[in-house]
Amino acid sequence: MQFLYNNWMLVLIMFMSGAMLLFPLVQRRASGMTEVGNVRLTHLINREGATVLDVRETREKIVGAIHVPLSQLKDRADSLGCDKDKPLVVYCARGQRSVMAGSTLKAAGYTQLFNLNGGFKAWSEAGLPVEKA
Repeated sequence: MQFLYNNWMLVLIMFMSGAMLLFPLVQRRASGMTEVGNVRLTHLINREGATVLDVRETREKIVGAIHVPLSQLKDRADSLGCDKDKPLVVYCARGQRSVMAGSTLKAAGYTQLFNLNGGFKAWSEAGLPVEKA
């Protein structure tokens, strides 16, 4: 007990670092999104008519993707021009902001939400097609 009292700052740091490690896992579950890779994304596009949404601020994107920056998504979620019951795959640079976008889209009524694991970086590193907007 004396150790805890004398080293309360170390104990606090230990608990805070553990909480920061668990936060992304909790956030992903709360967003209601399913993680998909490049192969599954290609399958969703080709076989299930999925819409792909880019929430980054940049203009280079996956071929055929809709570009709506995360900062504008809340205002434009209802006007994406896609069926809310069809698959919607969201991506950003590495996969973090797209999880935040998932919460916004879920609140807007989209039911089949997917997050591209690794984001645009994983897609482009695999040599898959991209286009300039």
